[in-house]
This record gives sequence, C-alpha cells and structure tokens, in this order.
Amino acid sequence: MKKWKFIGKILAVIALFLIATTVFAFLSFHLTSYLYDWIGKYPQGYLQQLITVIGVIIFFWCTAVIIFLFGSKKQRVYWDTIVAALRQMATGDFNVKLDLKANGEDQFGQLISGINNMAVELGEMEKMRQEFISNVSHEIQSPLTSINGFAKALKNIDLTDEKRLHYLTIIETESNRLSKISDNLLKLTSLESQHHPFEPKKYRLDKQLRSVVLACEPRWLEKNIEMDIQFEPISIVADEDLMNQVWMNILSNSIKFTPNAGTISIRLWKQEDAVITSITDNGIGMTEEDQLHIFERFFKSDQSRTISNGGSGLGLSIVKKIVEMHHGTISVQSKFGEKTTFLTKLPLQGEIFQS
Repeated sequence: MKKWKFIGKILAVIALFLIATTVFAFLSFHLTSYLYDWIGKYPQGYLQQLITVIGVIIFFWCTAVIIFLFGSKKQRVYWDTIVAALRQMATGDFNVKLDLKANGEDQFGQLISGINNMAVELGEMEKMRQEFISNVSHEIQSPLTSINGFAKALKNIDLTDEKRLHYLTIIETESNRLSKISDNLLKLTSLESQHHPFEPKKYRLDKQLRSVVLACEPRWLEKNIEMDIQFEPISIVADEDLMNQVWMNILSNSIKFTPNAGTISIRLWKQEDAVITSITDNGIGMTEEDQLHIFERFFKSDQSRTISNGGSGLGLSIVKKIVEMHHGTISVQSKFGEKTTFLTKLPLQGEIFQS
C-alpha cells in the first residue's frame, strides 16, 4: 500500500512539472515575442530558442522564490509553536496540545503527534510521581508521629514500669514498621528498574509451597487455622528466591485476615502449558472496588485494620511485579465478608527471561 502511494506521489510530481513547463514555455514565448515587437529586433534560430528557455528558467526561479517565502513563513509559525510547547514542558507544565494541521503520515505530522503523546505521558508520570511522594510522606509520617509522641511520654518520671514497657513496645513496633516500609520501597524500586538480580532455574514448585506453609506454621497454629493443601508435583523455571517472596506475601496476608479457626486452601495444578496456584481464605473478603486497586502501590482496602497489622500497601505491588517478570499473571477473586482467592498463572516450560 505504501509502495503504491509513493509511486502515485512521484507520478503527480512529474505531471505537475510537465504542466508547469508547458505553461512557463507558453508565457515565455509570448512575452519574448511581445518584447521583440517592442524593440523592433527579432533574433533567429538558436538564439531565439535560448532566450525562450532562459525565460522558462526565470519563471521557475520566481515561482520557487514565492513558494519558499510563503512556505518558510508558515514553517516559522509551526516551529515557533513547537519550540514554545517544548519550553512549556521543560518548566514542568505538561498541559500541552499542538493543534497544528499536518499530515499524520509525514515526518512533520509524526513530530506533532509525538510531542502531543509525550506531553500526555509526562503528565501521567508527573501525576504518579506526586501521588507517590504524597503516599510515601503519609506512610512515613504515621509511624514517626507515634514514635515521637511516645518518646515524649517516656520523659514523664511518674510513669509506671508497665506503662513504660507498653510505650517502648509501641515505639519498637512503629520502628519496625518504618523499616519495613523503607525495605519494601527499595525492593519495589529495584524490581521496577529492571536491574534487579534475576536468576531463573528449574525447581519443584510444590516443594517450595510446602516450605512456605511450614515457615508460616507458628502464625497459623496460633490462630488455629486449618490448612487444606493439594499439590501436584510440578517443576518450573523461575527465580526461586523471588517466587518465595510471592508465596510468603500472599500466604501471610491470608493468615493475617483469616479469623481464628478459619480455613486456608492452597491448590497447585497444571493447565495446558501453564501452572496455576490458588490461595483461598475464608476471611473478611474485599469489595469489588477494592479488587480493582488491590495491586496498586500503597492501596489499603481498610486503613484501620491494615495499620494495626503493620501493612504498608506495598506487598502486593511487589508480588505483581515479580509475577510479571516471570511472564505470568496474578488476579484476585473475592466476596466481601466471605472469602478471597489469589490466582497465579505461570509458564510451565521453557526459559523465562526478565522483561
């Protein structure tokens, strides 16, 4: 299609050139004839033809100058508008939209389209940056306020030993929470930078899941939670350490929000060329609105319960990023007040590369 368009343009240029040459030759012949009549001299043969050709060249030159003057003025207006838009973007104002008329298929049209798209993308990035800074500031400010408040309270010499120990315990908890936020931020930044160590190898996924369940045993035994486990023996190619973080994070959340004497079901099975893992709890569940945002950074479906449990809203963002690095997908299915299921799908065979 592009080839035929190019040929069509070439033919159009040739036709325009022939028409212009004919018109200019006609004008040159009649003007030189009028000039000969006016001066009373008539050149003959080659000289007459040469003068006619020179007249055609002069007409071409004059036409080119006129087109250049009008075209350059229009081009200057276009370039001044583009430069002004780029200067506006350089100051951090990305509310830019160039309304210049241009063919979207030529280079100039592509430049205008590219600037408009760049302005939109930079505007979205700036919005995300501001939201990120706001969320980080809020998350850090909360434990710092607690630490500062209870540190001041400890200055009271009339405090009982019980109160003093209670305040120190709160300070320790908030310090650990602050440290966890910092660690998760660094981890997420490293994962998103695409320079995080990524070492895929073949290993038994079912054995890894059993190890994670055993590592969390003190917590689910403390709440008398029943663990319902059904694993198929499956090997995958993945970064074992990164995937261990995925299962540990999801299972920890399930234990955290499952009531005493509740049940957590973990399933692992093959499905064509993929391996599916589901972790289901009969805990507090999530609303449909919460499910849409659960993997976003700093999102918390219930601020009060998340803060009391030491959550920062970064864990599931890290989980999603790790799964995507393995070319997999993760989704959540939940019914408010009844249950929540995290469904993970990973490639079963072949080498996996970080993207």
